[in-house]
Amino acid sequence: MLGPTAHTDSFTRDGLPSVEQWPDFLLDGFDYPEYLNAGVELTDAMVDKGFGDHTALIGNGRRRTYKELTDWTNRLAHVLVDDLGVKPGNRVLIRSANNPAMVACWLAATKVGAVVVNSMPMLRAVELAQIVDKAEITHALCDTRLMDEMANCAKHSKFLKTVAGFDGTSNHDAELDRLALEKPVQFEAVKTGRDDVALLGFTSGTTGDPKATMHFHRDLLIIADGYAKEVLRVTPEDVFVGSPPLAFTFGLGGMAIFPLRFGAAATLLENASPLNIIEIIEKYNATVCFTAPTAYRVMLAAMDDGADFSSLRAAVSAGETLPAPIYHEWMEKTGKTMLDGIGATEMLHIFITNRFEDSQPACTGKPVSGYEARVVDENMNDMPVGQLGRLAVRGPTGCRYLKDKRQATYVTDGWNITGDSFSMDADGYLHFAARNDDMIISSGYNIAGPEVEAALLSHAAVSECAVIGAPDEQRGMLVEAHVVLVAGFESSEETRKSLQDHVKATIAPYKYPRSVKFRSTLPKTQTGKIQRFLLKEV
Repeated sequence: MLGPTAHTDSFTRDGLPSVEQWPDFLLDGFDYPEYLNAGVELTDAMVDKGFGDHTALIGNGRRRTYKELTDWTNRLAHVLVDDLGVKPGNRVLIRSANNPAMVACWLAATKVGAVVVNSMPMLRAVELAQIVDKAEITHALCDTRLMDEMANCAKHSKFLKTVAGFDGTSNHDAELDRLALEKPVQFEAVKTGRDDVALLGFTSGTTGDPKATMHFHRDLLIIADGYAKEVLRVTPEDVFVGSPPLAFTFGLGGMAIFPLRFGAAATLLENASPLNIIEIIEKYNATVCFTAPTAYRVMLAAMDDGADFSSLRAAVSAGETLPAPIYHEWMEKTGKTMLDGIGATEMLHIFITNRFEDSQPACTGKPVSGYEARVVDENMNDMPVGQLGRLAVRGPTGCRYLKDKRQATYVTDGWNITGDSFSMDADGYLHFAARNDDMIISSGYNIAGPEVEAALLSHAAVSECAVIGAPDEQRGMLVEAHVVLVAGFESSEETRKSLQDHVKATIAPYKYPRSVKFRSTLPKTQTGKIQRFLLKEV
């Protein structure tokens, strides 16, 4: 079933789950040669296609063309092989914020046949150690500004023996950069197989033993040749901007793979706050934006103060369900569709989405071409139209955990069970309810927190909110809303009752939040996803 490999270090291929535990892979229409190197396809091959003078990356005050990026990554590839001793199949961890140097390091490591593990800047030594131990990582490339925790991790690691620093700013004055200056701009990339593992994506929010998802060279191109081509319709004139970290597969796809696959440009922000995203959109006339609904809400408010988003043709929302009020307000103020979608690290990127010409509020849309989706019960029977069940999906990408018994839980009968509760209407549109473990069961009723959140967000006083289930002796659980108020509204009993009455009048009354807690902020990940589990600990 697996094609040829160039890996002399067979750790990842040996760590794949047994074929019987794989999901079904639907690869019709995604045909690639037996030997394929994703790093080459996104750089050297783009120069060969005539994109050498096109801008590839914008960041830290500089533009870099495809020719410059290709030369840069080839020099770095020489360093990895000649000076650092990286062998095909070795795991290479990259620690950095979003900047062009991180992209260059990722591409260079991919070219030499390494298996890349991109990591979040906020991780501490103990968390890095979990990743290093799980993937038996031998080499790390680290932005020198983030070296302390990396060095602490390496000091106590039995696997990580080589750590090299690079300069993530535009100065290029660190060990890796200085070594690269002496190298030629031509590099013969390792002839990796299309089924060689190119990337290990660690799932966000994992506690205890971390889960590493394994993605092949062909997978990295599939998400571009599927979603980015079919749904986003990326062209060389596009300029991408967004908040998701490159350490997450959502960010790596949206902020690197998608633009580079089609000759477009990516703007990379180390601090991708909504205000910084606004500045970049206006400065570079960005056309495609990836961020979370919470950020779009800030951007919408900025429009009232004159922010100009007229250059944007695609606003992609993922990471959190898109509340209908934000969708409607975006449509009203911009006249353009906001694309809500859902993806998973296990699936690499978005697999269900709305389309430009086919979207509606409170709806996640239909599967991306090549994917199939069902809503099933615990026994894999299809649920009746309109009824909630577990989302099951299969397509050209799918879950392969690295040496993990949880593979048997995520994949059932060839289908990926994503952990999301959905319903499907009579026309085949999919509607997100909640994560399976976020459904609130109160007095026997199943209540989806995102539906209550959408009702609250339609109240003038609500800036942000998150709804969770709180333990309750009588009801088992009760609906509890954590609310950030718009400036000028008071956190009073009168406001609390106003919010509760508003929800009762908007959706079924039994779903209203019996507990309302006012907060100054909500805990979020770097991608803007609200960390509801932290609210449950309060």
